[in-house]
Amino acid sequence: MLNPLPSDRWNYETATHLLNRAGFGGPPDAIQKLTDMGHEQALSSLLDYENIPGVLPDPVWAHPDPEGVEALRDAVKNASPPEAQKLRQQENRLQAARMLELRGWWLDRMAYGPRPFQEKMVLFWHGHFATSIQKVQSVPNSSYLMWRQNELFRRLANANWLRLLIEAGRDPAMLVWLDQWQSRKQHPNENFARESMELFALGEGHYTEKDVTEAARALTGWSYIPAEQTFVYRPAYHDDGIKTILGLTGNLNGEDFLAQVARQPQAPRFITAKIWNFFTGQMPSPELNQALADVLTTNGNFFKPFLSVMFRSEEFYDDSIIRNEVKSPVQWLVGSVRMLQCQLPPPLISTAILRGLGQDLFAPPNVKGWDGGLSWITTNTLLDRYNDAATVVQGTMQQLSAQDFAQRPNGQGGERLKKLAERIRVGGVDITKILTPEERADKESLVSALEHRLLQSTLSDDQEKGLRDFLDTKTVLSDGDVLTAVRLVMSTPEYQVT
Repeated sequence: MLNPLPSDRWNYETATHLLNRAGFGGPPDAIQKLTDMGHEQALSSLLDYENIPGVLPDPVWAHPDPEGVEALRDAVKNASPPEAQKLRQQENRLQAARMLELRGWWLDRMAYGPRPFQEKMVLFWHGHFATSIQKVQSVPNSSYLMWRQNELFRRLANANWLRLLIEAGRDPAMLVWLDQWQSRKQHPNENFARESMELFALGEGHYTEKDVTEAARALTGWSYIPAEQTFVYRPAYHDDGIKTILGLTGNLNGEDFLAQVARQPQAPRFITAKIWNFFTGQMPSPELNQALADVLTTNGNFFKPFLSVMFRSEEFYDDSIIRNEVKSPVQWLVGSVRMLQCQLPPPLISTAILRGLGQDLFAPPNVKGWDGGLSWITTNTLLDRYNDAATVVQGTMQQLSAQDFAQRPNGQGGERLKKLAERIRVGGVDITKILTPEERADKESLVSALEHRLLQSTLSDDQEKGLRDFLDTKTVLSDGDVLTAVRLVMSTPEYQVT
C-alpha cells in the first residue's frame, strides 16, 4: 500500500490530476510542462515551494496598530453617543473594505502566485480551523487578525502537527472566535477545548466530557491583548490545580493538553483522513487510513514528507479518484481563471460569486467549516455556476468616472471628461490568447481544443451534441460565438468536477 506510481503511468492525465488537486489546475502548456518533467520533478516543483521566490506583497495595512486602536477607543469613550456611533460605523466600513481587499489578495495568490500548492494547503487549513470574520469583527483591527491567521496557515502549511495545533490555538483570531480569551479559572470556557478534540484532532467518540472540562481548565491563561492584537499568557487566569486529560494527570497547561491530544493513536488517523478527503474527494478505507497515519507518525508528524508520499502513491491516481471530485467554488473560480488565462473578476464580484456558490472566504458557515463534496451542488448553485461562467468569460461592466480617466496615462481634465465617464467591460477571456486562428475558425478543431483546455477529457455525447448544435447555427464563427462556446462547456456537468 502507498507504493509509488509506476513511471509508465505518469502521463498528461496523471499530471493534470496532480496539478488540479495539489493546486488549482492550469492551461495545457503548464500541464505539458509537468508531464515532461517526470513525476519526481513535477512533485518537487509544487511541494518545494520554499525555493520559489516572487510571492505577492502583503496588504499595506497588514500589521498591528496599537496606536490606532487606542486612539479609536479614546475617541469613542470621549464622544457623545451619536458621535460614538458614527465613529464605530466608520471603523466597521474600514474593516469591511479591508476584508474585501483581503479576499481579493488571497484569490490573487491562488490564481497568479507561483506557489499554488502552498495556497491549496492554506485553503485546507482555513476550512479545518474554520474561523469567521462574523465574530472576529467584534474586536478592533479584525481584518488584520484574519490576515494574520491566513499567514499562519501559509507559514506552517506543511509543518509539524503539534506546532500547528498550538499556534492555531494561540492565534488571536481563534482566541476570539472560540472565546478562549475570555476564559478564567473561575469559569473555564470549553469551546476551544471541545473543538480541538472533536473537530481539529480526534473526532467524536475519542474523548469524554470529563476530558473537555479538564482541558478547559488547562487552557485557562491563554488570552489576548486587544490593543496590541497579540497572544498573551496570563498566569493569574490559569487554573494550576491537578487535572487528568486523556489519561494524563498533572498540573497541565494548554501545551500539555494539545501534546496529549497529538499523542493519541487516533490523532494521525483523523487528520490524514481529512487531508486525503480534501485532496481526493473521498474518505480513505480503514486500511489506507492507517497506512497514511503511519507515514505521518514515522515522519515525526511533519506534513511535508507525508504529503510527498501521498502524492506519489498509486492510490492517489486511482481511476475512482481522477475526475471524480466536485470542484469547490474556490477551485471552480480560480481554476477557471488559470485555465482560461484571464483576469479574476474584481474583488467585489469575486466575493459575490463565491458567496453565492456557498464558499465565502473568511466566513465559513460554522465551526465545522464547509462540508464540501456533493454539498457544493444544489439546483440554485448549479444555475449560479452557469451564470457566473458568463461573468468570467465575458468580463464585468465597471463604471469609470472622470477621475478614473484623469488618473490614466494621458488623461485630461475638464468638463469633457465628465461626458467620457461610462461603463466599460473589464476582464474576460482573450480568445486569441488561448485558441489558435485555426481552432477559432474550424468547428471540429474548436470542440477538441475546448475539451482539451477546459476538461482535459471529453464531453458526454449529449453535452457534445448541444455544443455542436449551437455551432451548427453559425456559418462563420465570430469571437462572440467562440466565447459563447467556452461558456457552454463551462456550463456542463463535466466542468463541475476535477
